[in-house]
Amino acid sequence: MTPVLYFVIPCYNEEQVLPETSGLFLEKLNSMIDAGKISPESRVMFVNDGSKDNTWNIISSLTEEDPHYCGISLSHNRGHQNALIAGLMEARKRCDITISMDCDGQDDIACAEQMVDEYAKGMDIVYGVRNDRTSDSAFKRTTAEWYYAILRAMGIEIIPNHADYRLMSSRVLDALAGYSEVNLFLRGIIPHMGFKSSVVYYARAERIAGSTHYPLGKMISFAIDGITSFSVKPLRIITVLGAIVALLSFIGIIYALISAAIGNIVEGWTSMTCIICFVSGIQMISLGVIGEYIGKIYLETKRRPRYIIDESKNLKEVSED
Repeated sequence: MTPVLYFVIPCYNEEQVLPETSGLFLEKLNSMIDAGKISPESRVMFVNDGSKDNTWNIISSLTEEDPHYCGISLSHNRGHQNALIAGLMEARKRCDITISMDCDGQDDIACAEQMVDEYAKGMDIVYGVRNDRTSDSAFKRTTAEWYYAILRAMGIEIIPNHADYRLMSSRVLDALAGYSEVNLFLRGIIPHMGFKSSVVYYARAERIAGSTHYPLGKMISFAIDGITSFSVKPLRIITVLGAIVALLSFIGIIYALISAAIGNIVEGWTSMTCIICFVSGIQMISLGVIGEYIGKIYLETKRRPRYIIDESKNLKEVSED
């Protein structure tokens, strides 16, 4: 029996690129249907993440043009990870497998067929991994390498050079539904779940149109979320650092007392200022790291919904059982 596949594609202000890439997604879906690899009930699902432009109107028009398109629109912009989980959870009871990818055409759609082939071999998760980063700037390549190194040092299981281009079976989606945290970092959650997995490699292209929605500020915020969502090592580092500073301070006190006892007292405004600035800096950094964790606890305890669906198009009804 051929599996029902849903492409899950988050969209935020993609009116420039969506008319171009939507046809590529549908073409690949139809080719796999014609080859007998997936069911004709398969769909391309767009998730409108509270776009402020014409994105939802374009999605609505697509669903009227072809029944293989469907879409959901969130009531407010909730961020890429929440939009992605919304699409995955809506697709969960309607399909056997999902393939999530970005709307901008940078992920090689041809690899989707390889992912389906891997699923046919018994894989529950298939990761799309970049085989090179030549399309990135030197700064982005270097910071990405540092980031993956930091994550590994923190003990976080991560797939290097993998974003959110992946296939997941219904078994994985059912297990993912049990992860209820608000602070989502799917690139860490999915490997953490286990299941049989494999990798397909591809070269990432440039955006077909429009500009990136992940500027430096968002990338830094996402990186911090990745670390603080899966590791408490930064808190342990603070403890060790505090112990080192305390030890150095104790040695300084002993030195000061000995100097006073032998009458070797020299006014040291510069050295004292440096010490105060150093200790104050350590304290502020430590408070910032602790604050990140307390903030996450605060958000988790409120148990607010991760997304609210305002409208849907072309989604078949499913039983709530």
